[in-house]
Amino acid sequence: MSDLNAMLEPGMLVRHPERSDWGLGQVQSNIDWRITVNFEHGGKVVIDGRRVELLAVFDV
Repeated sequence: MSDLNAMLEPGMLVRHPERSDWGLGQVQSNIDWRITVNFEHGGKVVIDGRRVELLAVFDV
């Protein structure tokens, strides 16, 4: 898992680097390498943090 993925906590906002059509996502949980995110247009998705480095969003 990347350093960024390791610091993601519930409530933080993220974007998927390869699925911009999913829109903004809110982290629901981050357990081991499984990051559950609820995306505006993609719904609830479980991301494998070993394969995808999510992009944190700090300014909305």
